[in-house]
Amino acid sequence: SSPTVGELFKAKAVTDEQVNAAVEAYLADPETNAHPIADGYSLDLAAAVAGHGWASSVVANPESSPGLKRAAVRTAILLARAQKA
Repeated sequence: SSPTVGELFKAKAVTDEQVNAAVEAYLADPETNAHPIADGYSLDLAAAVAGHGWASSVVANPESSPGLKRAAVRTAILLARAQKA
């Protein structure tokens, strides 16, 4: 099965900058589906957040702070499975 972004991050195949760029891409456009996350891998950002209950409820809550939204999206991205591009 595909590795999670977190596993790729631990293996140093994904950098902190790449994870942050994915978070920013999602926040700029929550419909983003094919986002290149690392060499040879992409991630459906919309599905990653939608598939993570806590992250999707935080993002949907207008009272959530930008920092909390960022943390929730980052968590969802790290737990999501990257697809071979």
